[in-house]
Amino acid sequence: MKTGARMIFCLTILAACGFVSAAHADASTNKPPFRYVWGKAFHILPGTHNHESGYKSLCVGLNQKAYIGTAKYGENSYLVEFDPETEKQRVVIDVHKVVGQTTTGYTAQAKIHTRNFVGPSGKIYVGSKQGYPSKAEREAVDIPPYPGGYVLAYDPKTDKAQNLGMPYPGFGVIDTVADEARGLIYLTTCEDPYHWMAYDMKANRYRWLGPELVVNCQTLVDARGRANALTWDFKLVRYDPATNKLTTQPILLDGEKFTRTKADAHTIPLWQIAADGKTAYMTIMNQAKLYRIDLGGEDTGPVKMTTIGTLVEGPKPDSRCTLTIAADGRVFAIVTVDNDTGFGARRLAHLAAYDPASDQCKDLGVLAVKNPDFYAFEVGPDEKLPSHMRGFHKLPDGALVPSNSFGLAAAADGTLYVTVLYPFTLLRIDPTELQ
Repeated sequence: MKTGARMIFCLTILAACGFVSAAHADASTNKPPFRYVWGKAFHILPGTHNHESGYKSLCVGLNQKAYIGTAKYGENSYLVEFDPETEKQRVVIDVHKVVGQTTTGYTAQAKIHTRNFVGPSGKIYVGSKQGYPSKAEREAVDIPPYPGGYVLAYDPKTDKAQNLGMPYPGFGVIDTVADEARGLIYLTTCEDPYHWMAYDMKANRYRWLGPELVVNCQTLVDARGRANALTWDFKLVRYDPATNKLTTQPILLDGEKFTRTKADAHTIPLWQIAADGKTAYMTIMNQAKLYRIDLGGEDTGPVKMTTIGTLVEGPKPDSRCTLTIAADGRVFAIVTVDNDTGFGARRLAHLAAYDPASDQCKDLGVLAVKNPDFYAFEVGPDEKLPSHMRGFHKLPDGALVPSNSFGLAAAADGTLYVTVLYPFTLLRIDPTELQ
């Protein structure tokens, strides 16, 4: 009996005896044991990245166009606009051009790594940061230091980009959030330590706010205008511009003290604030759980955090950078897990949703590409894809699926956008797929 036939026979017998799930038995008939969530894929504008790589830099503007930040290591970075009507892309921020930088290598503004923020005015706020030293630079005795990242804004109404300056020399920018009503921009620098800062738009001045934040922390501005962030050990830190006061409060998760040590490298949080300005939803990178945090309380005493539930079942969950709240209030997240179903291999990116109205979490299915010819995947002589193409793979039924995801954003009409690495891809998911 051939190896493939023997495997199918064994799986069938084991399933019949109850030793493996029906999901594994379905693999023998090329029927996936999960639902697909189909999206149309677009290769992000060639020339704006050089390793088919990008990060969490994704948003949908008030004009319903998607904006993606890119990484072009050693050279530059760009903000790319995607028009869903024409399906065309163009550069709207050339970082080096806007900030007047000509040097490259490690000194380059090689990444836009911020989760792009859309202000009520429609302006889009981003930040730039460094990449990595090349092999030659690592081996060199001395290389020029990275000068520092910039905060930038793009206004779709005027089609103009603006340089808002360098907050902290030597450090890149990992987060930008604008409180336009109060004339403030909150930002976090990246690389250890993570500085929390504020920019006064009128005074054109940056100031350091206070405690060291957790890795990749985002600022959330609540209904009372307070800026909320998380310290490195998972306390809630708040800055109230009305009183110019900073407070720090413990967080109780399901009634128990919530904390983190410096060794907990993968407990990287991602949170978003709901339309009420009081409720925040959070995931943690190495978990598949969804949490709710009450940001509507006072500046003293513990802050309440509760576990809502598990979004996706599966081994080795990874939910980095993929959390968004849709206009209808549903919370969407992508959790990538090892494929232990017996139907194919590698990793599967599941889209999950939480509906506050029903208080239910639902795994909507595995992301899949409905136009697999969007990119020329070329198998090498070893019958393997080169590294810059390995972010996708095919399942036994021929479906092309991503094995990672690095950004998620919801449009006002219910459309979801996802970014995937290798090749650097924008996946557009229609609202009809989200039921």
